[in-house]
Amino acid sequence: MKLPRPTEHTGPLQGHVRRGRTYSTPLAASGILQIGNWIRDDLPDLLWPALFLAEKGSSRVAVQFVRFQKDVLDDLRDLIERDAQLTDCLDGSLTGLDRLVEREPSAIDVVVQRADEHGLRTHTVARALGVYPQRPAQWLFDNTHGRPTSDDAALLATAVREAITDGHREAILKCLRFWAAIQGGTLSADRAFIELLRNYPVDEATRSLADTNIRAAWGARKAADSIAHPEYAHARADWARAFWQVNSLFTQCVRARELRGATGRVRGGPEGDPSACDPPSWSTGKPGPRDKGDTSPLDLADVMEPEQDHDWTYDQPETVGLQPGDFRQRAMDLFTSYVEAIETGAQRIYDPEAQEVHTGIVSRAAREVITGLGTPDLWCTEHGSHIGRTLVESRIVLAWMSTQDEEIYRKYKAYGAGKAKLNSLIARDIPPEWLLNGASDAIAEMAGLSHNDDLLDYVSVDLGSTFSGKTLRTMADEAGLLDLYRHAFQLQSGFTHSEWWAVEMECMERCRNVLHRGHLIPSLDLAYGGVVTVGRAWVIALHGLIRASLQILNTDEEVVREAFAWLLPSHTTPDASPDMPTSVGDQR
Repeated sequence: MKLPRPTEHTGPLQGHVRRGRTYSTPLAASGILQIGNWIRDDLPDLLWPALFLAEKGSSRVAVQFVRFQKDVLDDLRDLIERDAQLTDCLDGSLTGLDRLVEREPSAIDVVVQRADEHGLRTHTVARALGVYPQRPAQWLFDNTHGRPTSDDAALLATAVREAITDGHREAILKCLRFWAAIQGGTLSADRAFIELLRNYPVDEATRSLADTNIRAAWGARKAADSIAHPEYAHARADWARAFWQVNSLFTQCVRARELRGATGRVRGGPEGDPSACDPPSWSTGKPGPRDKGDTSPLDLADVMEPEQDHDWTYDQPETVGLQPGDFRQRAMDLFTSYVEAIETGAQRIYDPEAQEVHTGIVSRAAREVITGLGTPDLWCTEHGSHIGRTLVESRIVLAWMSTQDEEIYRKYKAYGAGKAKLNSLIARDIPPEWLLNGASDAIAEMAGLSHNDDLLDYVSVDLGSTFSGKTLRTMADEAGLLDLYRHAFQLQSGFTHSEWWAVEMECMERCRNVLHRGHLIPSLDLAYGGVVTVGRAWVIALHGLIRASLQILNTDEEVVREAFAWLLPSHTTPDASPDMPTSVGDQR
């Protein structure tokens, strides 16, 4: 297949192919490049050997798997002569073992016996695998003990970390496929590759080259399988999705600031103590042990929908009885509880785009609000318009994306990656002498945010004004939030973009010299700010955004109640009314 010719011959996107407002490298524009993610999709399937190697602390013990493969193949030689594809089932994968048993049920006894003979069914590995009730080949390890211990979590973390960070360990895991094919007599490869495998991994002189060839050949073989046997990929994906989701249920997210101490904790602690997994708070002012009310704080009318007929500045539980000096802490508490609700429930680790985009956009808005509430001078339309604008734009974007196919979240991230690529390319043209200290590092960081590959350069650049190809007004209209756009976003955009009416209202005044004919001159008086209703409205709007995000993500209702129980203690819980939703998932 011939690659398309570049259409751009000058400028930062030189060498790219233009299609509409999108610019791609010839390889990316060809449509033949497919970027895979073996850690997400395939490592869970190789969890048995990965755990075994992590437990033993060495890749050399992989020889025990090779001998296990040989013995099983010898035992099943008659079957394999009739069905050569059975050899592929012994590639170290759990789904492969299930395929083997599906074709030949008697293979269970053979596999278990040979695994025991070679010491592959250790108690430690059995406990770690037992954490996953939906794993393939459950017959291999009978026990499913459920809640993991700290040791289980540590072994699983080590296995995954070593597979990600150690290129040799990755190659060993992937080579199990080729070792099975060699011993089964089904490997088709050139002589150079076979020679590399002959003394692998003992020969240190050729080990690095062999590692590279194995990883590349494994990717090519997987691509061929996806065409010939798409059902294999479906089985792997189902298991991978379950694997990553279970991980999110029994281990907590860890932030850089937490790495000063323990790097990971089992959710609830080894003894199941819930206090051991309270998420870190923004400050020491967050409420302590929370009162668990019977009513979810999210069972409220959406305060960001303008058709609600009530005084939303004063009567909302986010701010009732709250003094202006407490607004900032309340915003911190709301955001921390949002993070707690997201990270306590089942997370989408396999396909995280929706959760990542939601939490990222909510985090961006929350940080604006928290920072603004710490500076009362910003509590006015002139200086705080960017905060209100961010809240409204975030609400509209998340609402609109919820009406689209899930692919929209990947498109949103790809649009941002393309902008990062473009910005870094433009920055290359800046003369070095113009750069301040640290600017080069910032440019390199921007290039990293494109998540591009140094060799393939597959990230496309979309010069459209928005990721969706639609204006924000159109998105608001399609999401049923046009009034919110017209009444809130448009007004605050006038200040953000310095439309003349906003400049004249806030920054200019009439010259009082009669001889000057009342012309406009810059005002030297700054808006004082400190408008309490503005600060209060930000807190309420932030909670509305958080609530909408949790609804769209379909976050577990009980988890949300627990995370926000402090907001509506039982003694202040209002009586239920027909206008009040009764669960997180209710829609107005």
